[in-house]
Amino acid sequence: MSIWQRIVRQRYLYYMSVPFVLFVLVFSYLPLWGWTMAFQQFRVGKSFWEQKWVGFDNFRLLLQDEQFYHALRNTLAMSVLGLLASFTIPILFAVLLNEVRLSFLKRFVQTVSYLPHFVSWVVVAGIVTKMLSAENGVVNQILVKLHLLQAPVQFMAKENLFWYLVTSADMWKETGWNAIIYLAAIAGIGPELYEAARVDGASRVRQIWHITLPGIRTTLIILLIMSIGHLISIGFEKQFLLGNNLVQEKSEVLDLYALNYGLGMGRYSFGTAINIFNSVVSLMLLFAANGLFKKITKESIL
Repeated sequence: MSIWQRIVRQRYLYYMSVPFVLFVLVFSYLPLWGWTMAFQQFRVGKSFWEQKWVGFDNFRLLLQDEQFYHALRNTLAMSVLGLLASFTIPILFAVLLNEVRLSFLKRFVQTVSYLPHFVSWVVVAGIVTKMLSAENGVVNQILVKLHLLQAPVQFMAKENLFWYLVTSADMWKETGWNAIIYLAAIAGIGPELYEAARVDGASRVRQIWHITLPGIRTTLIILLIMSIGHLISIGFEKQFLLGNNLVQEKSEVLDLYALNYGLGMGRYSFGTAINIFNSVVSLMLLFAANGLFKKITKESIL
């Protein structure tokens, strides 16, 4: 069957996909025209043809700025910590939750665990700040009563703790939600495999190791590849809301850097250059991770 015959035969499926293709085109591809600003000395109010072209000058300024490397360091550090936490903890949580035999308890725990996903980062930041406050913060009160601290500590003012605080807050907020896809993958494993394993005398740990984890292997690899592709694009909401002047050296990520030194200072071309850098590096990471896993595990997303 030729490609045109397949298109005609499946034309209704193609008709259904048109709105989604248009959505991606309008919101993902047409905005790429704005990347031309990175190669201009953009001035508001002037038409496209009136802008002054400066080539790669904005990228040279970017690579010569010491603050850029601080932001890149912070981005990579929090990305790697976030990847380790958001990839391993949800898998462990999903596997353990799958072993719960009481249906009511299982549904209750799952519901409670993914509810924080729907809470905005503004609220989460307020909760975290209040809990870690040196004045009546529950964490300080517990640590002092357990004699682990002699006096309350202002955790939000500690530079060396900021990366871990952000990672912990993100883990609490997203673990339940991220575990849903793993639970769905586990649900697709045939129950006869577990029955055969029990007949052979396999313990629950053995069943998890030899049936559950291999059964969701493809899902794990695909999500890991996608996570690696987003290593450098972690947003700025968490860092912006949880950060302050005392921890700015560790809280400024690339997106915040683009906001402060691009949009905040009216340097739109410079801000666009930063975003292009993020996109290109993310694409390179995605293809590198995809190629590596395709060679090692024979599975990939491309």
